[in-house]
Amino acid sequence: MRLAPVPSLPEVRLYQAHPGSGLRQLLEPDDDNGVDEAESQPPYWAYAWAGGAVLARYILDRPSIVAGKRVLDLGAGSGLVGIAAAKAGARAVIAAEIDRNGVAALRLNAKANGVAIEIVDKDITAGPPPAVDVVLAGDVFYAQDVGQRMMPFLDRCLAAGIDVLVGDPGRAWLPRPRLCLLGEYQVPDVGGNGGSEPRPSAVFAFVAKSG
Repeated sequence: MRLAPVPSLPEVRLYQAHPGSGLRQLLEPDDDNGVDEAESQPPYWAYAWAGGAVLARYILDRPSIVAGKRVLDLGAGSGLVGIAAAKAGARAVIAAEIDRNGVAALRLNAKANGVAIEIVDKDITAGPPPAVDVVLAGDVFYAQDVGQRMMPFLDRCLAAGIDVLVGDPGRAWLPRPRLCLLGEYQVPDVGGNGGSEPRPSAVFAFVAKSG
């Protein structure tokens, strides 16, 4: 992994994958028990995905959204969004990430950027939301089952009076009827297809069901 500025986000540096990283080894089963569900997932934490990148850019450009507030970075991966929130003046940042390698990367990235982030290394979507003011959800609708698991949790956040912002480049399972467009940027989807060409990505407010 190499520590480098994130494309479109020079304010943030992350340990990122490169051709010699050998990350495929992380997906090989071990000799004893194999790998569990979280650890068998692709290493999302090793890349700056478009949904996280656009949300981080939006926050850094509009720090009042998080300044002085308690923030949850949901499905934090590399910690890019939480780091951006901390740099924008959030009072406290919690990052939820279930992959143990992701948790390790998140700690390294937070340290590299000189910010304090509280890490929750378990799935929090089955329970009540933590005591925060804002939930930041970057690229959490990349698969149908993941999106379906997120929706009830995000609804509980709204019911608790928590603002929810979603960053996404328009993936297939995005719940568009529940989203209100806030802003758009051109950012690379570095993790998506291995490319770095900028593509349109957006930030939305997640809103309650109409009617």
